[in-house]
Amino acid sequence: MKLHFLGAARQVTGSCYALENGSARILIDCGLFQERAYQCRNWEPPPIAPSTFDAMLLTHAHLDHCGLIPRLVKAGFKGPIYTTPPSVELARIILEDAAAIQEEDAAFKQKRHEREGRCGPHADEPLYKRRDVERVIPLLKPVPYGRVQSLGSGLSAVWHDAGHILGSAMIEVRAEREGRTTTIVFSGDLGQWDKPIIKDPTLLDQADYVVMESTYGDRDHVEGGDVQDQLATAINETLEGGGNLLIPTFAVERAQELVYRLARLAVADRIPDVLVFLDSPMAAEVMEVFNRFKSHMDREAMEILASGRSLFDFPGFKLIASQRESKAINRLRGCVIMAGSGMCNAGRIKHHLAHNIADPRCTVCFTGYQAEGTLGREILDGSEQVRILGRLHDVRAKVRQIFGLSAHADRTDLLRWIGHFRQPPHKVFLTHGEEQSARHLARELNARGGWNADVPAYQQIAELD
Repeated sequence: MKLHFLGAARQVTGSCYALENGSARILIDCGLFQERAYQCRNWEPPPIAPSTFDAMLLTHAHLDHCGLIPRLVKAGFKGPIYTTPPSVELARIILEDAAAIQEEDAAFKQKRHEREGRCGPHADEPLYKRRDVERVIPLLKPVPYGRVQSLGSGLSAVWHDAGHILGSAMIEVRAEREGRTTTIVFSGDLGQWDKPIIKDPTLLDQADYVVMESTYGDRDHVEGGDVQDQLATAINETLEGGGNLLIPTFAVERAQELVYRLARLAVADRIPDVLVFLDSPMAAEVMEVFNRFKSHMDREAMEILASGRSLFDFPGFKLIASQRESKAINRLRGCVIMAGSGMCNAGRIKHHLAHNIADPRCTVCFTGYQAEGTLGREILDGSEQVRILGRLHDVRAKVRQIFGLSAHADRTDLLRWIGHFRQPPHKVFLTHGEEQSARHLARELNARGGWNADVPAYQQIAELD
């Protein structure tokens, strides 16, 4: 049995693994590479012919886990894509939005390059178009948590709640061969315990091999105090100065949690009456998915809904759909603007940054992980000047970070999850983390005695006993 590491190896994005069991071959995730240093991989031919895969297992619908599926299908993949029911809905929304953004960005770049008399590293065309996404949708097959899904050729899989976003899963793959069973667990992205709306991660206790994320493998989340207090302070201080508060927002989970928390602040009169824009048609669609899958929510959210209150609506909150409405926001001051993408590497947030980042009255407020090589990371790291939409902009706006909103488990949470196994697996492969984070966690596990943790390289192949 062979395990291929085709993404998220010694870096965060692009999650993709291929598992071979005799003649059977399956993929686990097929994500977009989002760090600038690795974006060229999105354009490279797949390292294994897509037509040779029998099926794909999807942990969840974030772009760095599903964002290259349309390109894979375009290149010949025709198998079923198994995932949880909410992820079926979310993947459709996210991929359609990604295709639309890529088409818009490609057209924008083409005009800019023509004006400047130059060309970029790739043709001014999108990775894939909306018509390519249409070919993916019929392949998505829902599998509830806990149900054993046969994959044929001695392979089966079970999805367990990962507590990361709505419908997120860790996948337990069982391979039957020569009269014995080998279990490989793919953690997907693990969430934190005690988060609003989403249930806690499932604790597993047995596996022969584990492929585990390590995004925060070398650190715990910084304690910034109560999240509600941090949000209220960011809003009140920015509004008192007459500026806009910009929040780069991941459209799935983060946007919904932010709106949920802002609604609680508004009801408690902890923030003034203020216009709060969610400038993300995708995030608005995602809210509808949340409303359809209430059974996947935690007890607190269910109690709010049972009382007849809304999780997301409050005075001053406005969903923005059209580009015309989005552009109109930039004539305003004294408002809160949430827009995608969360790492500022695409989408409408780039246009809002272009209009606000040089204004010292404004604040750019990050609420999630910023991968190395992204525009968000540049701003957060203190760059005095950044390139946005092909032009350099001075960073004069205040930059702050709200802690406690991460959808990822930190070092302590990761150790809590892997420590629940009754005995160490034969091997733990640490992926989905910058190399420093993954290696730190590997050293910590190996120092415990009896553990064998490794940090695989891109396109490395592991032989599984």
